[in-house]
Amino acid sequence: MGWLNRVNDQVDVLTRARALQEVSRSAESCLLLDGVIRSTDDPYARADALVQRLSALINLGRTAEYTRAIEEASAAVRDLAEPYLHGHLNALAALAAHHQGALDRCVTHLVKAARALGAVEDPDRDTAWGWHDLAMAYSYLSFHGYALGAIERARQLGLAAGIPEETFAAPGIRLRNAVALDHNGDSDGCLRVLRDVAADLGRFLRGGRAEELRPSSLAAYGYAAARRAALGDRVEAAPDADPNRLLGHGADSARARDMRQLGQVCLAIAAGNPIEAITRLDTARVSNETLGAAEPARLRSIAYARAGDHAAAHRADRHAFRLAAQRNDRLRDVYIDGIAARIDHEEMRREAARFEGEALTDPLTGLPNRRRLERYIAAVVAGGERVVIGVCDLDGFKAVNTRHGHHSGDLVLQRIAGVINRVMRRGDFVARYGGDEFVVVLSGAGMAEAADVARRIEAAVRTEDWEALVPGTPVGVTIGFAEVEANGPGLRGAIGAAFETADREMLAAKNRLRAG
Repeated sequence: MGWLNRVNDQVDVLTRARALQEVSRSAESCLLLDGVIRSTDDPYARADALVQRLSALINLGRTAEYTRAIEEASAAVRDLAEPYLHGHLNALAALAAHHQGALDRCVTHLVKAARALGAVEDPDRDTAWGWHDLAMAYSYLSFHGYALGAIERARQLGLAAGIPEETFAAPGIRLRNAVALDHNGDSDGCLRVLRDVAADLGRFLRGGRAEELRPSSLAAYGYAAARRAALGDRVEAAPDADPNRLLGHGADSARARDMRQLGQVCLAIAAGNPIEAITRLDTARVSNETLGAAEPARLRSIAYARAGDHAAAHRADRHAFRLAAQRNDRLRDVYIDGIAARIDHEEMRREAARFEGEALTDPLTGLPNRRRLERYIAAVVAGGERVVIGVCDLDGFKAVNTRHGHHSGDLVLQRIAGVINRVMRRGDFVARYGGDEFVVVLSGAGMAEAADVARRIEAAVRTEDWEALVPGTPVGVTIGFAEVEANGPGLRGAIGAAFETADREMLAAKNRLRAG
């Protein structure tokens, strides 16, 4: 049974909205979906409409609306045990995170999407589109092998569901692969891939199947041809394959608009008008994510070389290479951070396993919760050990939730839990107290040791790569410590007093930071 068979309300409208997006009429699709969201009481119809609306917003490039759209779709999908919905939502969230520059979050969504889509027991045409969107996300992140694997999965599922092969031709995936090769100095490899893309288009044209190609795919074929011409390759195109004509397709797709602008730059270079090409580049407004941040700089280098200004061409080429290298460096950082996060998670799981029952563990971070914390402190103090507690409060966390949404806030809390756990001394205790507050417990220690621990935590949080996870919203931590003075019978009161003192110290430290 396909996904839409589970939906009990406004299925015809949801089907129409899908069809509009497939032909790059996402603005019209958005209007239909808004109507469903306002009027339906069916949780499945609402969840589907919100996921499809996110897809339409991404197609339109309305980046300011991504965070809210992901929040609303996540809330609607959360309690529905439908792998397709979770998979498609995460694939789209990965695309949105990439366009927002949050590579770490993008990779997290990619992994979740692949797992969820792979778990669909009865895949249908909607599952095929989920794999298609996952392939696009892989491609934008330069995971070209994964992208090709995902689009092949989409093509196979699509054929089984009656979707023509050319619908999932996805030339944009190989186009991004080609320009990435050129950005890294392999122009011959770039041309080989672009010629393969042209051969595919020729096959569809000869077979009379070009009408089944999506408008955004036609724009990608047009850019591939124009890019070949800019590199000096001879492009003999039939009228149906004329780059100028193909670049005119794509309707309201933001990515097609970007390719149209840069495609005209390529055609000006190919026509022997490099100054026109440079002028067009000076006024072009394109997303760094469509063809990579290095693409305009690389085209500028080619144009300068055609104009005979080889010094300027060399400078532009070096700039393009640096931009391409920055992407690779950030991906390596995400990979290393991912390994560190996995190690942190395993250590926290082992630590949590020492304590009984899920009721004593925070489900989000895997750390002991407030209940377990209070039991632990009472047991240590009752045993006669010296104890210092530290209240850690996040700085900038509200801005993360406001700008990037609560899902990103959850990822920040998980990352903070790992960072704090990683820098603590052996035998120290870390717990999530609630909200954005964490508590550390140092047994057998005094305030001097606490000051050293505070410096380590603050430094570790400060140097974490928050830009990759939540761009533009740095995260910090402020800590206040207090020693538990338990000389009399009032153990609970002594612990409460220590918490109050640590909280006051933390607030005083925040005030000093603001004043400074």
